[in-house]
Amino acid sequence: MFGRTLGGMHAATLALPDLTTQARRLVELGLGRLAGLPDSAIHDAVASVEVDDALLVPGPALVTPSALAPLVNRADKPGFVVVDMTDLDQFGPIPGVDLPDTPFYLISGLDRGDEMANWSPDEALPAITGAGRTPLTVSEGIAWLLQQPDRLEPNHCFMTIGSRLRKPNGRLDSRTPAIWISGGTGRDGRERKGAPKVGWCWAGNRHTWLGFASAAQRRSL
Repeated sequence: MFGRTLGGMHAATLALPDLTTQARRLVELGLGRLAGLPDSAIHDAVASVEVDDALLVPGPALVTPSALAPLVNRADKPGFVVVDMTDLDQFGPIPGVDLPDTPFYLISGLDRGDEMANWSPDEALPAITGAGRTPLTVSEGIAWLLQQPDRLEPNHCFMTIGSRLRKPNGRLDSRTPAIWISGGTGRDGRERKGAPKVGWCWAGNRHTWLGFASAAQRRSL
């Protein structure tokens, strides 16, 4: 399933910038200010790391996904979180998704999951884990778009089902985070047409324009 080509292009075939370039990008976006870190700490995190084609991820304990979302830019428009997802930062990793306990970490083998477009999250999760892969969290999906905003394309966007909200009774909330392109309708506002949008979909629903982002592995820094 993973690694096929869709429409002549596949997310996994597009190499990421090297880690030094990624760190510089995060500094330019103002991550240090958001996280309360000196810019040198971001550069130092990757200074001695020699890994090719891996994504540098600021951990959710360092900076929340709601704070990261506006740093994503598409068509000169900043990203935003839908108004009915005020609890985005309470979404945590699902069982089986273990995040490194470090301010920054790496993920490799990224795949947008185009082949699973029109699958529901409930259908996609066992397929991802059954292939020995791990679904991206919403913070990881946003971090990917900070480095490669062109991974968000019309009709080829993605869910980040590695994050879910746990209710007080222990059950999972039915919403699953997703990142796509705003049509500028409804409460988004016309001025946001074409902007990156962090929203949600029901776990049992299918959407033709949403794949399921996943990775091969995570590693600490």
